[in-house]
Amino acid sequence: MSTVTSSPSRRVRELLALCFSSDEVGGFQNLESSVTELVKYLNSLSENVALNANNELLNDVIEVLEEILKVLSSPQVDQDVIDELSFQLPKVTSNFADLSSRCLQLVEEIVDRFVEACNPRDMLSILCEALDIARCCHLPSSCSTPLLHGLSKVFTSIQRRHFEQLKVAVPIVLNVLKDISLKTDVQVEILFDKAVGVAFSIRDVSSKLKNEEEKKVRCLLGLYVIQITAILSVSIKERTTSCVPLVMQLEPFLTYCGLTHLGLVTGNDTEKLMSMVVGDDDDDFVSSFPDIKLGASLLLIWAKISQGVAEATNAALGGDVDELQSSPVKRWQAYGMLKYILSSGNLLWEFKRHTIEFLLDITKGVTSSQCNDGEIDCSDYTPSIYAALQAVTLVIMYAPDADLRKKTYEALKRLLRGLTF
Repeated sequence: MSTVTSSPSRRVRELLALCFSSDEVGGFQNLESSVTELVKYLNSLSENVALNANNELLNDVIEVLEEILKVLSSPQVDQDVIDELSFQLPKVTSNFADLSSRCLQLVEEIVDRFVEACNPRDMLSILCEALDIARCCHLPSSCSTPLLHGLSKVFTSIQRRHFEQLKVAVPIVLNVLKDISLKTDVQVEILFDKAVGVAFSIRDVSSKLKNEEEKKVRCLLGLYVIQITAILSVSIKERTTSCVPLVMQLEPFLTYCGLTHLGLVTGNDTEKLMSMVVGDDDDDFVSSFPDIKLGASLLLIWAKISQGVAEATNAALGGDVDELQSSPVKRWQAYGMLKYILSSGNLLWEFKRHTIEFLLDITKGVTSSQCNDGEIDCSDYTPSIYAALQAVTLVIMYAPDADLRKKTYEALKRLLRGLTF
């Protein structure tokens, strides 16, 4: 029997032993009761840690996590007990992940152990639920990173119906990333490093598939990359330099998914991806990608911001500029896409500055006479062009410096000069 003076690690060891003995003696109901008692104790420890401002319980938490990992790693562990523990321990132990780098490492290893030992489809549901709880409870971003890490491994372990299961999981991941990234204390680089890991896992899944399912998973990957580009860009609080390495990792996915910067900035590629992935009456899925047009435009702007990003996908932006200068329709489409950057109130001005410069590039030498061909009708694009003009006007009104206001005013004149209605 434990005593009042038992250390947390000893108490956890006793509760784990009780779980295993309960399964042997009393069957499932006793096992479930024992797991509930263990979870209750861990939650109590988590609450005590939160109240302890001096972090005096850190060593106790490390010892507890080490004890859990030791028991789970035993070759004699009973599968029924592991399965029952898997429903609770990933989300409970993740509460300790933000205490120290050692705690984060141990929680990742605990999650890994469950991923290795349990059914992948079960773990997919368990980790998605745990991520959603972390999001709703507003836990620190580091509490979600072990779960994202585990989800990356689960994706590659799934044996069948890959697309259907990924289609359920990806929106949950995106919702978590978006909600957590908006916090003021979020460690953007660490969080999105795990998000990029999820992208690599989806790519690995796609590479093992064939025919229609492979195409759908690849398109889903493209949508995921575009959406997390938007989320990452909005979450940056200072200059973009620190996040260039992350975006460089995302760029090669564009080539893998058959996407181009020209296709993205005109909106054609995003429409192609959505049409392949979205089924009938799938509004819930579509709503998980609210920033898809913003992200598509930002991928091109990131290539302008950093030569390294452009080189990562062998991007030739000069060719895109020439194509947009010579094609009124594609240029109008680009106006409609770039307005999402210019009208956003959450992006750094650096993105808007590069967008205005890109608009100046693609409108250089353009006149309304290029649109006089009777076969070209811009009436279908009038609403988006008008919205783009409004967005440009907002930049003129609120730009933080005279140079940007001057460039934006010139861009506005060129946009108007190149239109005919």
